[in-house]
Formats: sequence, C-alpha cells, structure tokens
Amino acid sequence: MNRIDRLYALVEELRAAGPRGRTARQLAGHFEVSVRTVERDLSALGQAGVPLATKQGRSGGYTLDRSMSLPPLNFTPPEATAVAVALSRSQHVLFARDARSALHKIMAAMPERALEEARTAAAKVRLLVQPVPDPDAEIAEQIWRAVRDNQVLRIGYIDVGGVETEREVEPQYVVVGPNGSYLTAWCHLRHDDRVFRMDRITRAERTSTPPRPRQVTPELKVDGHETKLPESALGREDLQPNTDIGVSRAPGTVGATRRTGG
Repeated sequence: MNRIDRLYALVEELRAAGPRGRTARQLAGHFEVSVRTVERDLSALGQAGVPLATKQGRSGGYTLDRSMSLPPLNFTPPEATAVAVALSRSQHVLFARDARSALHKIMAAMPERALEEARTAAAKVRLLVQPVPDPDAEIAEQIWRAVRDNQVLRIGYIDVGGVETEREVEPQYVVVGPNGSYLTAWCHLRHDDRVFRMDRITRAERTSTPPRPRQVTPELKVDGHETKLPESALGREDLQPNTDIGVSRAPGTVGATRRTGG
C-alpha cells in the first residue's frame, strides 16, 4: 500500500473505531508498518486539517472528531449477524481488507449490548472453507484497476499445459468463484473473449494501447458456473432510509460459455 492510500485508510480506520479510537501500535499492526511511520502519517493528517484528537492513559490513542464520524446506523443484532456472515465470505485478496473495514464500522456504530447479542448469534454459525489458489496481491490490484479504468493490460500467462505466453488483453470482469478467481477479457493474441485464471497471471502492466470501442460482451459461464452480479444489491430503487432494506430484483444470471485459459 502506498502512502497516499495508507493516509486515506488511516482516516477510515479511525472513523470506524469511533470514540474508542486506536493506539499508534494498533494502527501500525493493522497496516503492517512501524509505529514511527504511523506517527508520521498521523502528524501529516493533522497538518492537512484532519481533526484528530489524542486520549491519554492506558486506553489512550487517536480518535477522529465526531463531526467526521458516521451517526449511529441502527443495525439490529440479526442485521449485524447477517452482514458479518456475508462479509466473512469475502476472503478474496482484493476485497478482504475492505470487508473487514466495513464490518468494523458497523461494530463501532452499535451499542455494546446489541453488539454482544450479534457476536453470540454469529458464534453459532460456521462457514465451509474451500482452499483456493490466491493470485499475487500486487498483480490482482493492477488487474482490478485496469478493469475499473477500462485500460489495456500486457500480461504474462501460464496456460493449463504450463506454456507461458505474453499478450495484451482488454479486461472486462473479475470473477470470484468457489475454485479461484478469474479475469475475463478480450485477447488481442487470440482475437476472442478469453477467461484467465488470476493465479496463473505472472505479471500485469498497463499499456498505452487504447481499448476498442465499448462492446456488448456476451454473458458468461466460468469454470462451469453461472455468475451473479453484486451490483444488483446496490439498486437505488430498493433503498429506504432507516428501514429494512430488501433487494427485490433477482440476481442477474448468465449462461453463454467462454473459452478459458488462452
């Protein structure tokens, strides 16, 4: 994580901590840097106008002014349990840190009694763990940024036969599945849509090659599975302030098969 990203993440971590705050040592452990580095970052944030406060004593640490904190969100214990179960399934290298941060924000906004009730309920749930190959974190982040920004990538890829090729691809989707994660893309080498196992991508770098005009891409099956679209859970038409929120739309499922691996 570069320094700019870490400064932003520090503010979010203190926002999530609420009035309990975080010590410099806790923040250093969370971001895997030294205490001295965290203290320099916090000093830079203060000089930039971020309203930080310090608490003295054994439980002392850094807090963010309440004006920059979210008001209570009124999560019920069953809602918090459901969110905890859902976010605990988000172990992909791209989303694990943000899922953890989101859960901390929910916990910081809940009264202690409700939080304990949610913890008790969540302790009654077990998730089946299926080991899957993780992609390299830096390569995965580079791929994700190219997907979001619609940029062409040059990748090294090892196919199922162990042969490595270099190719330019136009990223379309990151697919997270039970057997691993994949990149779907238009391949300039094959002149066709392809699915690439992300753990087989050995390097990824952005290029200056402009992508083709935006195409209507066929829906896909990956590794024998249909896909569903998480953006459907963010549909504006379903949002109701301060009430239970339900997703009325059925998740989009898709069926045409794409060729995998090159």
